[in-house]
Amino acid sequence: MLEDPRLPGPHRNALDSFPPDQRPFLADISLWEASLLVAKGRLILDQDIESWLEIAASPSVVTLRPITTSVAAEMSRLPDTFHQDPADRLIVATARSLKIPLATQDRKIITSRLTRIWK
Repeated sequence: MLEDPRLPGPHRNALDSFPPDQRPFLADISLWEASLLVAKGRLILDQDIESWLEIAASPSVVTLRPITTSVAAEMSRLPDTFHQDPADRLIVATARSLKIPLATQDRKIITSRLTRIWK
């Protein structure tokens, strides 16, 4: 939504081209992460956080994926040596649980090889 330059243009275009009835998945913990980034001043929005989150989580934009028993079980299978950030662990566990590739630029996640990376 913010056209962050860290997300390559072809990736952004591919995400935007998903059919309306097949929106990309978003782990709901990502909404919490965005709130923290705003609170810490690491993410600057041109509107209030609640309005931005409403748009970001809209079904026309994404399909939110909650923490399920399957996700929680998958999280317990991640090695202790992997990323200690709980949100990142949940995001990886969500992708693994759903057996889908993960769109990320996070080096720790990519180099861990614990989940397929969307290209």
